[in-house]
Amino acid sequence: MTIMRKSAPKRFGLALAALGVCLSFSACASLGTKGGTASANTTAPTEESKIDLGHLFGGGKKESANTEQAGIGVNAYLWRASLDTISFMPLTSADPWGGVIITDWYANPQTPDEHFKVTIFILDSRLRADALNVSIQKEVRAGDRWVPADVSQQTQLDIENAILTRARELRLSNVKN
Repeated sequence: MTIMRKSAPKRFGLALAALGVCLSFSACASLGTKGGTASANTTAPTEESKIDLGHLFGGGKKESANTEQAGIGVNAYLWRASLDTISFMPLTSADPWGGVIITDWYANPQTPDEHFKVTIFILDSRLRADALNVSIQKEVRAGDRWVPADVSQQTQLDIENAILTRARELRLSNVKN
């Protein structure tokens, strides 16, 4: 009975690792195709189905400002603007493919009895106002512990507007006249 208990987590770990490898390979297999599966009769890849590694990592040919950027999974202007806007806060996590930025708790030195944590979700690859969602948590010191407090809706809107304004500035700076 103890042998089964020791080997069960090992089997589960192996199965989980195998699943991860399979998912990785299946994701890589679709990189070269555009909107369909490859035919068994195809002998050489067409020019449009070839993978351009320089473009995959952000280099390569320049595209118009309205096209998606291949380097990350979300709108690059919203991503950069979000990081610029909250640059004064320490980051806990930043996932450019999932579009999630999470900060650590930040306390303004002028108000040390309250601190904030921000989570930003970028929901689309297009530069749109509804492609951005900002969530703010606030805690205030009550004696020797922190308790949750309400954040005004205006604070959230101000941060969203600052991000959108910065994203528009970044986009306009990249548009060639």
